[in-house]
Amino acid sequence: MTSTRRTTKKTETFTDEERAAMKERAQELRTSARRSSRADKAAEEEAAVVAKIAEMQDSDRVMAERIHAVVKESAPGLAPKLWYGMPAYAKDGKVVCFFQSAQKFNARYATFGFNDKANLDEGTMWPTAFALTRLTAADEARIGELVKRAAG
Repeated sequence: MTSTRRTTKKTETFTDEERAAMKERAQELRTSARRSSRADKAAEEEAAVVAKIAEMQDSDRVMAERIHAVVKESAPGLAPKLWYGMPAYAKDGKVVCFFQSAQKFNARYATFGFNDKANLDEGTMWPTAFALTRLTAADEARIGELVKRAAG
């Protein structure tokens, strides 16, 4: 005798935005595999980051452009690349920090975040992401300091 078991628990699924981010990441990996020289790859990845920033809505685009400039100036050893369709900056191929536009996941603010490869440890607890509604000169200076430390 076989029994049929019903489950009433709803299966959690990815949002449309999450599925789109995963598809972007898969495309990034396919594109990266096709590139030839290291210099060509670096130039193409930076061009892809700049193009992605240009697609953003005005307020996020302005912040992303400034963050791109600050990261390049503060930590020239970090390589720009796309990561799940977001501008990111990597050291030895591992993403250290990234910018997520508010539009990406329909959030009310943009985010500048750090992955576990960032050297930001302070005791037993430290921030890994910052909400951004706009950037002031003081914010840019703080981001520059954090990125420099994260890349170290």
